[in-house]
Amino acid sequence: MSALLAILVLVAGAWALAFAGASLKVWTAAVAVYIGGLLATGVLGAVGTLVAAVIFIPFAVLLNVTALRSVLITKPIFATFRKVLPPMTSTEREALEAGDTWIEGDLFQGAPDWNKLLNTKVTELSNEERAFIDNQVETLCRMIDEDKIVREEHDLSPETWEYIKKEGFFSLIIPKQYGGRQFSSLAQSTVVTKIATRSISAAVTVMVPNSLGPGELLMHYGTQEQKDYWLPGLAKGEHIPCFALTGPEAGSDAGAMPDTGVVCKGEYEGKEVLGIRLNFSKRYITLAPVATCVGLAFKLYDPEGLLGDQKDVGITCALVPAEHPGIDIGKRHYPMGLAFMNGPIQGKDVFIPLDWVIGGKEMVGKGWRMLVECLSVGRAISLPALGTAAGKMTYRMTGAYSAIRRQFKLPIGKFEGVQEAMARIGGYAYRLEASRVLTASAGDNGIKPSVVSAIAKYHMTEMMRVALNDAMDIHGGRGIIYGPRNYLGYAYQAIPVGITVEGANILTRNLMIFGQGAIRCHPFVFPEMEAARNPNEQEGLEDFDKLLFGHIGYSVNRGARAFTFGLTGALFAKAPVSGPTAGYYRQLTRMSSALAFVSDVAMGVLGGELKRKERLSARLADVLSHLYLATAVLKFHYDAGQPENELAYVQWSVENSLYEISKAFDEFFANFPNRVIGRLMRTVVFPLGRPYRQPADKLGAKVANQMMELGGVRDRVTQYGFWAEQDENDITGRMEVALRLLPEAEPVFNKFQKAVTKLDVPSFDFEERLQAAVAAGALSDGEADLVRRYEKLRYEAIITDAFDKEVLAPKSQREPELASEVA
Repeated sequence: MSALLAILVLVAGAWALAFAGASLKVWTAAVAVYIGGLLATGVLGAVGTLVAAVIFIPFAVLLNVTALRSVLITKPIFATFRKVLPPMTSTEREALEAGDTWIEGDLFQGAPDWNKLLNTKVTELSNEERAFIDNQVETLCRMIDEDKIVREEHDLSPETWEYIKKEGFFSLIIPKQYGGRQFSSLAQSTVVTKIATRSISAAVTVMVPNSLGPGELLMHYGTQEQKDYWLPGLAKGEHIPCFALTGPEAGSDAGAMPDTGVVCKGEYEGKEVLGIRLNFSKRYITLAPVATCVGLAFKLYDPEGLLGDQKDVGITCALVPAEHPGIDIGKRHYPMGLAFMNGPIQGKDVFIPLDWVIGGKEMVGKGWRMLVECLSVGRAISLPALGTAAGKMTYRMTGAYSAIRRQFKLPIGKFEGVQEAMARIGGYAYRLEASRVLTASAGDNGIKPSVVSAIAKYHMTEMMRVALNDAMDIHGGRGIIYGPRNYLGYAYQAIPVGITVEGANILTRNLMIFGQGAIRCHPFVFPEMEAARNPNEQEGLEDFDKLLFGHIGYSVNRGARAFTFGLTGALFAKAPVSGPTAGYYRQLTRMSSALAFVSDVAMGVLGGELKRKERLSARLADVLSHLYLATAVLKFHYDAGQPENELAYVQWSVENSLYEISKAFDEFFANFPNRVIGRLMRTVVFPLGRPYRQPADKLGAKVANQMMELGGVRDRVTQYGFWAEQDENDITGRMEVALRLLPEAEPVFNKFQKAVTKLDVPSFDFEERLQAAVAAGALSDGEADLVRRYEKLRYEAIITDAFDKEVLAPKSQREPELASEVA
């Protein structure tokens, strides 16, 4: 019996030490105490204790004496690691080192500090920023007619262009000392979001100069002379910027660009100066057709050594006036469903002075790092804003439409099939807004979130895709007919724009999120790689030894945590709050520990091969992503004071994320090349089977029903959108006016329908039926007026546009004066 007890104590002690993450010295001391305990209790006699000591002491010395351990254990591992470690190009290093890790680092490492998260400051808009959003942005939205922009004019109106320039919409990030507005990252995001609820064409026009553009590059890297010359003009709208990065051969892989610059001497303003001769062909450049200055990325070469010994200098960025000799600019592309300015730029043998390089001579060859850092900021603000705008618009309009539109004498929002799609729209809209606020706030906290920005870009544009698809399904014919009444069609057609730009989504999910996250967020992997690359082998070995044994302890701890939480349902995980959301924090801690464990095993077994197993790494990327998205939802709810009326949205969003996490893990284990290791990982992570399911139908129904109700969570989720709430002649305003009248009108409208059925009125004419109901005493005159007004609003809200045939006739047959007439 004592032997069995000793074994149980051994297992329990080892488990406790592993779960606590005890150091090697603590493990050594614990084993020594255990052996002494066995001797003291008589489980081991003197001989047995001597044998145990003979086995234990050499191992203890070997593992704890660093010099000995380093030579006998670490050195052979170090030598093998150095041999198999793939070379790292300068562009790969710059991409890895660019930006910062943030909340995702804690989530990746398996032990998130929830109190730290909840105490993280989320940006609040300043009075100046709110005033701009409530006035200038509001005015701009009222000027915009997306149908006219896209279908008729193929451009913003001249008045709109002038207003954007005059009111500083291109200067949101430029410091006030140069005439800019110097808004926070959250304010930039909010401005773009609100405009995008009205017009994605206008939003993109405003978004790009404040994202990856010459302005941001100048502020971070420009010389003082460059800032003084360019920034005031950019702030006033005297200069319209574009940035030429992508081309036919280099989209997501910007490092493959064939565009070149050669250092040489040439003539500029009548003098011979040191400069660069450029040859380039760029495509898909937003604002290029109207740009007055061009940010240009190219590969710089110095064959004559005019700058130094390095012949292949590297990617470089310059700022060039659009009218500079040799530049061919002005043609347009035609982006799907949108009318923002976008086009090609070409240049042949274009000579520019060297001081046009952004940052001057000191920044030649450093363009890739500049771009990667600025891209991470743009991904964190611009595209998440577009995705969130789609979420807000589909939420608000689908909720209103589902309450107003009736089938079989019921609002369509009461049908379970419709509610399933509505729940996704509502849950995604809440998650989108939560993620937008948290991610944009990173920049305001001095963080350049490289991994988080990729998560936000990919998942928020994918949620945009799903939400718009669901909204189109619910609206049916109302969504597919173009015209001034259609608030879905152009946004739906624009989905591929958000999906494609700033890194195509396939690339972002399959390569960037986990590929970059695994190295940047892991506490040991990148330092181990750096130690292995240290040219001083002895110094590298010493660093690697400390890292290796720290890594082993980390892996054991994360595995023990994952298995313990799996067996107990995360019962012992800590939650920073009490109440209905506490369990979600525990479950996210459990899945965070599981990710840390599984990532270590996968990298240990597959090594560099994991990078090429894109489907596997994409599934781990999904785990990390949904950990972050669920965290953003809980943070958003907490910062609002955990209002009870939002609880259904929080529950739906987090439970959906947990389901997606478990699904990603399940598919990862099933497809892991080593089936034995795959089963082992599954046993550790899901010892009792997969615990998570999609949100319950009742929960989805609650979300859907709240979407059709005025005020409350509806207003918070869709705050900072443009809805023209009092204007029944506006594209979204008519939906709002009808929905606002619904609570008062619906009971009377239902009474009217019952009366008509009971009276068996022979006419199908609405007015004749209404008069019959009044004549029979079923409705009063006041009630009839209310029904009449509501019916007019309801019909206007669900009807689609119809055009005179001349309007849609072939262009050769159209009369100019008929081109804009709408029936």
